[in-house]
Amino acid sequence: MLTCTRTQWRNAPLAYRCLWNHAAASSTYLDTTQALNPAVHDTPDHLRASQFDLLDKALRVDQAGEVAANWIYRGQMSVLGRDSSSKSIIQSMWEQEKKHLAVMNKLQIQHRIRPTALWEVAKIAGFALGACTALLGREAAMACTEAVETVIGEHYDDQLKEMEFLPGSHPSISMLDNLVREFRDDELEHLDIAIENHSQRAPGHALLSAAVASGCEAAIAICKVI
Repeated sequence: MLTCTRTQWRNAPLAYRCLWNHAAASSTYLDTTQALNPAVHDTPDHLRASQFDLLDKALRVDQAGEVAANWIYRGQMSVLGRDSSSKSIIQSMWEQEKKHLAVMNKLQIQHRIRPTALWEVAKIAGFALGACTALLGREAAMACTEAVETVIGEHYDDQLKEMEFLPGSHPSISMLDNLVREFRDDELEHLDIAIENHSQRAPGHALLSAAVASGCEAAIAICKVI
């Protein structure tokens, strides 16, 4: 996977940031010639109940999160899309979230995981959050992104620790580990972009961030079981 230093990332034009890791693990899932690759086709047999429960909850939450993220950016775009500068920033992050969701949908099928029953709720809540914060201004929209990506970055870090209990010898599990690392890094890039675009200047930044973060944490807990 091609990587860059933090300095290179910050100095790179925005249009290139979300395309930098073009040789990332997700590309294997989106490459039709890899359809029969065991890493993207098979799932481990004979998982212990605790291991399957871990995998089940992780993928259901992650898929639901990517649904919500796509609709957050859709909501932001509906309000700020006429401003060319805001549109470019939001679109670059949204394109990555579209990729994340496409991969998560494949993972859900591959590992035979039940998707969340709150799929439609995630769409509505995501759009409302994105649109409402954007109505408060571009800085508030960036504050929303900052808060969401902070929680998601920590969530993915926790998942990486939990996945140490899965059978790492199976190619699909090592692939999943790489995907979670890739997606975590993407989300933290979005966090950087939000801060660079003055998220912390939003009116009531601390209160807004706390409210959004609490909502994200509650959604994660709920989607593990519903």
